[in-house]
Amino acid sequence: MAPQPVVTGLSPKEGPPGTRVIIRGEFLGNRPQDLVGLKICDSDCLLSAEWKSPNKIIARTGPARGKGDIIVTTVSGGVGTSTVQFRVYHETIGPLKESAVWIEESSPQNFAWGRRTLTQSGLTQEDPLGLSIEGNEQKIPEDLRDLVPDACGDLSQENFSPAWFLLENHSATSFVDLKAGLSYLKRKVESQKEGQLSFLKSNAGSVIDQLDTLMNIRDKLQEDTKLHGSEPLDVLELSIKNSIIESKKIFDDVLVRKEKADSTRAVLFALSRHKFLFCLPNAVDRLAEAGEYDKVVNDYSRAKNLFGKTEIPIFRKVLEEVDQRIMQIRKQLHEKVVKMPQRVEQQKKLIKALTSLEVQQSGTLVGDKLRNIDPAWDAIEARAKYLETTLRHTFEQYANRDAATQDKLKNRDPNQTPSRVNFCEEICDIAASQLPDLWRLGQLYFTGELRGQHDPKPGDFKRMILNAIEKFCVYLRLTILIAADQRTLRQTTGLSWPIGSNTATHQFLSWIPQCLRYTRIAYATLISLDLPSEALDIIQKLIDEVRLFCFSIIFKRATDRCKKLDAQETWEMGVEDFPGATLLPAALEALLVETLDEVQSVCMQPEAREGNLLEPQSDGQREVSQRLQEFLSAFSRVIEELAYQSHDEETPTHNVSQLLGFPNAQHTDPNVSSGHFYATGTSAVTWEQRMLCCLANYAYCNKSFFPHIGELFVKYGYPLPTLAIETSRYTVNQLFTNLLEEYVEHKGDPLVGTIEPSMYLGRFQWDHEMEIGKLRPYAHECCDNLVGVYSEIYTISPALLRPILESIVQTISEELARLMSCVRRFSFTGAIQANVDIRLLRDALENYVNETAKNYFLEALEAINPPLNAEQKRKADEILGHVKHNMRLQLLCFGVKDL
Repeated sequence: MAPQPVVTGLSPKEGPPGTRVIIRGEFLGNRPQDLVGLKICDSDCLLSAEWKSPNKIIARTGPARGKGDIIVTTVSGGVGTSTVQFRVYHETIGPLKESAVWIEESSPQNFAWGRRTLTQSGLTQEDPLGLSIEGNEQKIPEDLRDLVPDACGDLSQENFSPAWFLLENHSATSFVDLKAGLSYLKRKVESQKEGQLSFLKSNAGSVIDQLDTLMNIRDKLQEDTKLHGSEPLDVLELSIKNSIIESKKIFDDVLVRKEKADSTRAVLFALSRHKFLFCLPNAVDRLAEAGEYDKVVNDYSRAKNLFGKTEIPIFRKVLEEVDQRIMQIRKQLHEKVVKMPQRVEQQKKLIKALTSLEVQQSGTLVGDKLRNIDPAWDAIEARAKYLETTLRHTFEQYANRDAATQDKLKNRDPNQTPSRVNFCEEICDIAASQLPDLWRLGQLYFTGELRGQHDPKPGDFKRMILNAIEKFCVYLRLTILIAADQRTLRQTTGLSWPIGSNTATHQFLSWIPQCLRYTRIAYATLISLDLPSEALDIIQKLIDEVRLFCFSIIFKRATDRCKKLDAQETWEMGVEDFPGATLLPAALEALLVETLDEVQSVCMQPEAREGNLLEPQSDGQREVSQRLQEFLSAFSRVIEELAYQSHDEETPTHNVSQLLGFPNAQHTDPNVSSGHFYATGTSAVTWEQRMLCCLANYAYCNKSFFPHIGELFVKYGYPLPTLAIETSRYTVNQLFTNLLEEYVEHKGDPLVGTIEPSMYLGRFQWDHEMEIGKLRPYAHECCDNLVGVYSEIYTISPALLRPILESIVQTISEELARLMSCVRRFSFTGAIQANVDIRLLRDALENYVNETAKNYFLEALEAINPPLNAEQKRKADEILGHVKHNMRLQLLCFGVKDL
């Protein structure tokens, strides 16, 4: 049971009967039907009571008097209490008092004697004390009615109280004046008494005439009683009734027509007065067709406020018709709300109108038919579905168009924008325009601006946003990341972009940076919306993948350009700190700088809310290392191709002597001077020179250029690609070793092949006695050939002397050891000659003899049989010194240690 009602406030606190009183308090009822009793000063006022809320009731006071409590009785709480009281007083109505009753302002005439009555009317009464009350304010003390509850200050009333009269009119009059007024009142009363007696004395004849007249009236009344009985008025009453009946018969038609005219007039007046209500059904239809839903809401709200509680049948019927029309308008509004496409402002306007109409119709039978509709949420779902449908339709449209035009566009202009790029631009525009609209509509819903009486669904809205962004990213992945493994993505989505020709795919790769720019623009638009991090991370992941893919594409394109650097090789040796190296590494560095600049401006520089692709142990760092490794490996292959270029078309030249009939290729090239040569064409550069330049380029890359490449990457903000550089250096070392073996084989095999024929030229035999004192021809020939090789290498790249000559000298020493071991016996002079020849070659080539060659030379000396005695050794030393003196110019180049 609810608490008892309590009245805590009144407005006003006093007044005459019929005063409109606002009663305030607590627990005054839950609804109008809960209020069953209301008494004000013990007067029942329930009939006039109007329940407003549990804290407010409006009523009119009854015919009570004095002070009293206000008692409220409810079904739920019972009889209540009051902490305040209301005072009821009666007012005298005068000519200036507003009243709904006509008050006669003039004093009644005394028609008996043709003069006014001696007593003044209460309306025009003068002060009986004869005192002036001008300037005195008539004040009634607050407790006057409490002091004299059953009296008043009106002279004409039966309950007249002199004390009330004096307090009301003479509260400021002095006691002396009041005594004078009393004397005046006594004199006036005495004069009136004397005036009546003198009046009767002077008018005695008139009074006797009046008595005679009264006697005649009595005689006439007695005669009428004898004739007509004791009730003469019955006959008069019957005559009057008959007159009324006959008059009605005469005027029936007129009265009927008058009644019809009055009712018609009343109807027309009602129609004119309530024209708004009767025209409302057609008005709301007309406004709805014009799209002025705000006016529909205002007119309907006005009608509900004016006639919502009416009990008049015609008004109820019109309102029911209006409710039906509003129901149809609500259905139309709901259809328009979910109809796409349309602007958010238009949807917002429709949702507000629909929500207002729903609230106004809530609680009615008609309104409850659509009470479960949430227009704002339906609008959000419709916009989310429209976005998803638009994305999918756009993808399928461009994919089908690209598949249909692939055969026709085999020879299309490479500058023409591919369909993939156009799709990326359009889908990014769709996401940048529709996703913000969906997000703004959702925010309006969850902030309560568009939400009606339904509970919000934040989880569902979040899934909508995430699903839309995921679909957007899936379509971009299928379009842009053509080189990635998309098998899983295709299986999960059931979508795929048609695979085109290699030419079309290659043309599209150059447009990847443009697609990245479109995606970044859309991403920046979504960042400004303050979306959840979970949603933005999805796009950020896609952008990082596209950035990495763009980096890969740019470096692949650079690698392809690197593979064509052989066409830029002019064989100009322009590296100051490494003779023999050409300008090809410089061309590679220029290409790499250009590529790094492009990568930095296109994809590697992170923009707003993008991650760093070069985090340690990240995919980006591994991708950079792999692409640099491929780039440098391609350059190494270019050097290798240049080394073997036109090898089959040229006749290899061999710097060997003419003893055996081979042409000596030693010639002076006008383009070769001071360690540099400048080729006017590839035909002016021999294959041997090209081989030496390539070996020099390999050595330069291994020693200086590849570390410089690492410093260049660090300069651009990349981590030092140690793995890629070391791998490339290992590849260069392998290629250098292979190319060195090729050159050594090319130069050493002909040289070594001439030793044995030259040794036994002219049927020479080691066991025959011979003239000694100089070198044998084969030793001279071997030295001359080595000098030729030395000169060719020194002209190109002195740094290659040691690795090349060591291999050739090792081969020569191995051949000498083999030849000497094949000689069965040496003569006395033959042993001396063989010792001088072998020692001269060993001493002359000392700077280029490795441990293996030393062992071979020692093995060749030990193969001389019988071994040299002391005399032979002395003779051999003498001859060796003489030969070295004569050959000092040839041996001078071999004496240089540090180059």
